[in-house]
Amino acid sequence: MSKLNIQPVEGFDWEEFEKGASASSASRAEQEAAYAGTLNNIKEQEVTVGKVASISKREVVVNIGFKSEASISASEFRYNPDLKVGDEVEVFVESQEDKKGQLVLSHRKARAARSWDLITEALEKDEIVKGYVKSRTKGGMIVDVFGIEAFLPGSQIDVRPIRDYDAYVDKTMEFKIVKVNNEFKNVVVSHKVLIEAELEAQKAEIISKLEKGQILEGVVKNITSYGVFIDLGGVDGLIHITDLSWGRVSHPSEVVSLDETIKVVILEFDENKKRIALGLKQLQPHPWDALSPDLKVGDKIKGKVVVMADYGAFVEVAPGVEGLVHVSEMSWTQHLRTANDFLHVGDEIETVVLSLDREDRKMSLGLKQLKEDPWAGIEQRFPVGSRHKARVRNFTNFGVFVEIEEGVDGLVHISDLSWTKKVKHPSEFTTVGAMLDIQVLEIDVENRRLSLGHKQTEENPWDALDGVFKVGTIHTGTVLEFVDKGAVIALPHDVEGFATPRHLTKQDGSQAQKGETLEFRVIEYNKDSRRIIVSHSRTFEEAPKNEERRGRGNRASRQESNNDAAVANNNANSERATLGNLEALAALKEKLS
Repeated sequence: MSKLNIQPVEGFDWEEFEKGASASSASRAEQEAAYAGTLNNIKEQEVTVGKVASISKREVVVNIGFKSEASISASEFRYNPDLKVGDEVEVFVESQEDKKGQLVLSHRKARAARSWDLITEALEKDEIVKGYVKSRTKGGMIVDVFGIEAFLPGSQIDVRPIRDYDAYVDKTMEFKIVKVNNEFKNVVVSHKVLIEAELEAQKAEIISKLEKGQILEGVVKNITSYGVFIDLGGVDGLIHITDLSWGRVSHPSEVVSLDETIKVVILEFDENKKRIALGLKQLQPHPWDALSPDLKVGDKIKGKVVVMADYGAFVEVAPGVEGLVHVSEMSWTQHLRTANDFLHVGDEIETVVLSLDREDRKMSLGLKQLKEDPWAGIEQRFPVGSRHKARVRNFTNFGVFVEIEEGVDGLVHISDLSWTKKVKHPSEFTTVGAMLDIQVLEIDVENRRLSLGHKQTEENPWDALDGVFKVGTIHTGTVLEFVDKGAVIALPHDVEGFATPRHLTKQDGSQAQKGETLEFRVIEYNKDSRRIIVSHSRTFEEAPKNEERRGRGNRASRQESNNDAAVANNNANSERATLGNLEALAALKEKLS
């Protein structure tokens, strides 16, 4: 066995070796220095540039020239779907070594650290930026641009209205920054401006070839309550709701559908404002031209109520041909009412043609003409003096309007409401809707007016009150109310009297009050003018006078009695004297015989 020729290492430190060291401390320091020279000098909480080492679905490994590589979540690179191995990316050093000894980097924080500078620069230079659509929000979308959440309004997504916002979520798109608010940290982006720029040249070419009356084919792009937008191949035109059909259209969706291809005619266009007015109904003949030539005034015609207004109803008698039934032609009644009291949209009705103007394409219709005029034969059905029941319709200051039957109204003047009560306003006497007994007083057929009375249905109580309210009689009355020159007094038999303030003074000197019940003496009664003047003060002022009159009457009676007695005695004496003489003469005659 041959011996190995082993030479000891010069300067080998056996003591360090026994302690576990494999080399001298000097050589170790040199090695560490040499290793450190191969690494980048990085600091925590700073941004640096790294290179993509590998990419997987869950993570992206980035090498920044440090002793270890770092794994970053792939979600931080969603805005850049074209990322590949070898691309340089900015990263933020969160920690050189975590608990596991791993380098911790963040691409999102690196973008955020420089985001406002990048956004401001992109806005100033009008640059196109890439962004990742994260989610939907009210009125638009949330887009990740340089690590900042920017707002993409729904109107700025595309030149066409967006029906499905969810289709844009999780997509990376190009945008332009259109608004930045540094104070509130708000950013607004637009994708639409990129499309519009491309379409601008195309629109100019299309508009230059347009002519009035030209028929084009387009696609229904959007439907609103006021009309339909049509895509004419890069430029939009509007069909107003009134130009969709000759007939009534409640909503444009009744005529066209989204994405439908239709033919339209150009009505007007403005090259400067790039507005194009289109028509659809103009491609069809006008319905009035197809209206039967035999139709004339007085004919009956059926139709459907399509529009209601307070003043009347529009009835479609043929597609695109309408006539107006004015509210005054709906009923013979003269009461103020709205058309909605008689008809409703969708009603199928029969009407009478009242006027027809084919040139101006106007037609007026009537509904009440299908019924007999209630004023025909009015004098036979409601002769003067006849009595009926009528319904109170409304009041005026001078009377009550009542309806005997539909279309037959009359007026009861306020003076013809009551024989005894002085009515200031009809509402004091009756109510709207109440039934009232009436008598026909006068008929004006030409002006369709009836003069009616209510008090005439009752006997005139004043004829029987002559003996009740004689001047000087006393009655119990109640003060109803005070007026300018006195007070109204409620008397028996449902009669009202009047007392002046002087005659309302009580015996203690105070004045009678409203609602107070007192004795009243009649001082004037006028049957023709139906007036009774009464006085309370006369009831106690004339009592002493009556006593005095009665005293004087008694004394006169006693004197008269005494006089009568004296006369009687005198007569008796005279009678006795006369009888004596007669007896003497009789005795003398007997002796002579």
